[in-house]
Amino acid sequence: MSFMIAIIGRPNVGKSTLFNRLVGQKLALVDDLPGVTRDRREGEARLGDLEFTIIDTAGLDEGAKGSLTARMQEQTETAIALADALFFVIDARAGLTPNDRAFADFARRANKPVLLVANKSEGKHGEIGAMEAYALGLGDPIQISAEHGEGMGELYDALRELMPEPVEEDEAEDDGPLTEEEAATRPIRVAIVGRPNAGKSTMINHLLGEERLLTSPEAGTTRDSIAVEINWKGREFRVFDTAGLRRRSRIEEKLEKLSVADALRAVRFAEVVVMMMDAQNRFEEQDLRIADLIEREGRAVVLAVNKWDLMESKGGGAISGLSRDADHLLPQIKGVPIVAVSGLMGEGIDRLMQAIQDAYALWNRRVSTSALNRWFEEAVQANPPPAVSGRRLKLNYITQTKARPPSFVLFCSRADAIPQSYLRYLTNSLREAFELPGTPIRITLREKVNPFAHKRKRPS
Repeated sequence: MSFMIAIIGRPNVGKSTLFNRLVGQKLALVDDLPGVTRDRREGEARLGDLEFTIIDTAGLDEGAKGSLTARMQEQTETAIALADALFFVIDARAGLTPNDRAFADFARRANKPVLLVANKSEGKHGEIGAMEAYALGLGDPIQISAEHGEGMGELYDALRELMPEPVEEDEAEDDGPLTEEEAATRPIRVAIVGRPNAGKSTMINHLLGEERLLTSPEAGTTRDSIAVEINWKGREFRVFDTAGLRRRSRIEEKLEKLSVADALRAVRFAEVVVMMMDAQNRFEEQDLRIADLIEREGRAVVLAVNKWDLMESKGGGAISGLSRDADHLLPQIKGVPIVAVSGLMGEGIDRLMQAIQDAYALWNRRVSTSALNRWFEEAVQANPPPAVSGRRLKLNYITQTKARPPSFVLFCSRADAIPQSYLRYLTNSLREAFELPGTPIRITLREKVNPFAHKRKRPS
């Protein structure tokens, strides 16, 4: 098991900046506003030849019992309990505060090795603040600048003393490329997206069986895209909780813009995207925009209608109505699976997880070239392409170039003249013939090379 370190300290001392520095990516949101981080976030970190797991936490702060601030601190306490060691971070420029002293006692009571990290130590003011840190009684402060990468050597030396000696791996072992069996069993990357307060975090907490992610009746609780590992009936999933996506015109604060950008990155990284809607306000304009974004990114899609326990009519007719609405409003992903769920009550969870696996399988589907061209001949005979400017369009053959999503190349004459309506006809026919409901389909047009084009015409 990897050595685990939790970064703790009061808000706005640079914990997330240090986290990003150690993982080598800008995974955690960073802003001058205190309290940006709310959920705990884990990442695989590296410092020199040291490899370990790092946990970014919410700033230690006091709050009334049951409040969002208090539950943020509970998340931090959970991270401390999981960790093998702690980085206690202070702001050297600001100097020691009463909160720093109170939370230093909190860190001591954890009975874990603690490294005192004086961040923002660059410059004269930083050095003076770092000297004050001796008063905390947590040993010598390690002066760093997480933003500029200064002091990482001193942090490495202190951390190496804490970490166990690495276990030498058998050099004869060679992992090599993934086999088909390994690829079929590796975790499916799933992003759960939707408008604010659709119940995304509540759903993931139910899947985990614990309050891993912060939830609140107020919209916008989730800011970072948090990844969690889930095992469902022996299948591994890596699920990303994301910030709610509002209309662009309503996004004004810089922090929300960062949260939205983080959510969009999660969509691009995912293989399957669950678009979650509120059952009482479903298929609103923003829901349709988000679904269209997912389709344009080429991800497998599952629609989840949450808070189904609040609906008066829950019969099969209601579900059929949802499917009809989805096909009418989202024709580009006709047949998309739609599942009614309740993240709070746990209703429909098994159906949702099965729908994710089915969508993933379709997204990876490959069609044989012979079957594809048999369908193609029949489709063209049933509905030939229209003549453009009095000239007939010639469609030669089609082949699948890749999966994830299923992508095809259609060789033809005058590719620029084939109307979009005819491509939609081919896409829908292809979807129906090879049972590809709901998954994005890509058809690229390519003009067949004329082998005689380079020859000059004979003089008349």
